[in-house]
Amino acid sequence: MTKAFASTADLAEKTASFEEIGPGLYAFTAEGDPNSGVIVGDDCVMVVDAQATPLLAHRVIEKIREVTDKPIRWLVLTHYHAVRTLGASAYRADQIVASAATRALVEERGEADMASEIGRFPRLFRGKETIPGLTWPTLAFSSALTVWLGSREVRIVHIGRAHTAGDTIVWLPKERVLFAGDTVEFGATPYCGDAHLAEWPEVLARLRALEPVALVPGRGRAATTPADCRLAIEGTEAFVRRLFALVKSRVARGATLKKTYDKVVSAMRPEFGEWVIFDHCMPFNVARAYDEALGIDRPRVWTAARDLELWHALEGAAAIAGVEKPEEED
Repeated sequence: MTKAFASTADLAEKTASFEEIGPGLYAFTAEGDPNSGVIVGDDCVMVVDAQATPLLAHRVIEKIREVTDKPIRWLVLTHYHAVRTLGASAYRADQIVASAATRALVEERGEADMASEIGRFPRLFRGKETIPGLTWPTLAFSSALTVWLGSREVRIVHIGRAHTAGDTIVWLPKERVLFAGDTVEFGATPYCGDAHLAEWPEVLARLRALEPVALVPGRGRAATTPADCRLAIEGTEAFVRRLFALVKSRVARGATLKKTYDKVVSAMRPEFGEWVIFDHCMPFNVARAYDEALGIDRPRVWTAARDLELWHALEGAAAIAGVEKPEEED
């Protein structure tokens, strides 16, 4: 039986949690749905990642208002994906911060990504009619930016190419607390459709070197001990390395994308199949890994039409034109 497309069958509500992971530092999580981070400074608040719609962003705002009445003046976008950015207008922040690379990706593929993600994640885009349009940074930086929230130092760093080409982390050096975006997941499947898989482990090594004592991943529960932080980083690295190694080995043998997908999913399911959104992510993950193994450095743009074409090719009998090679012998 053909699986329901992406997350279209995932309609059950998730329970949101708002956990203090350091003094004035909070993780908004929801059982594997996209996370947000909150940093309370001396006179204002910074939010890390906006949620998918203004309607859903108000859940985060409600939690913030349970702990502080300080104004939300800063919003940081860890990357360009719609589920992270399109709720931005709800915060009415003075500054929306992103890496210059992220801003370029919004310009290049933001509209296509919006349509793509709304099609994949209907539950996460509840209230999509409240989205005013693409979210544009008011402040874009090339490599790093330091913001002082009164006496609290916040470093915003374009950490490298991993989950996307624009990946940004938020690091509090005094508290040693990391808001990692989707460069790190914790018990949730890394989405690799826009990834740079060969470079992702190098980014994770930089994060490991920070030795965080608490960490908010892109998805999954917050890591609240140094041991949990290491576990989250190592789990993400294990997934990324395993995925790319398996795909590269199949590409080297001349495997078709379909045969590569079937072999890779079968090999990875025993270890990772229980992670959140595994079945959703794997067609897009294998397709991107296949391209990168063929030497395609820049991820191709995902559109709603391409999403469906790929899904039917890998989960059904259809084939994607232009990607088939001669069948390998098994």
